[in-house]
Amino acid sequence: MGIFDKAKDAVMGNKDKVSEGLDKASDMAKDKFGDKLGDHADKLDMVTDKAKDALGATEDAAEGAEDMAGDAAENAADAAEEATE
Repeated sequence: MGIFDKAKDAVMGNKDKVSEGLDKASDMAKDKFGDKLGDHADKLDMVTDKAKDALGATEDAAEGAEDMAGDAAENAADAAEEATE
């Protein structure tokens, strides 16, 4: 297992904490830079939301892949059974 797989597993196992961390980082940046951000504060919120959405999308994709793999295995087993009949 490579380092990226380990990192992905750590993130996926702690999505709530990662999401909270993204919010805290965004809030800290807005507090620190305040008026200097100007219109960029909205962009910061948008990027934070996209990052949090990506956490959910990654999990959904993984679940979809697992479902597809299960279906493929079932289909292969059915085909093998029919071939032996």
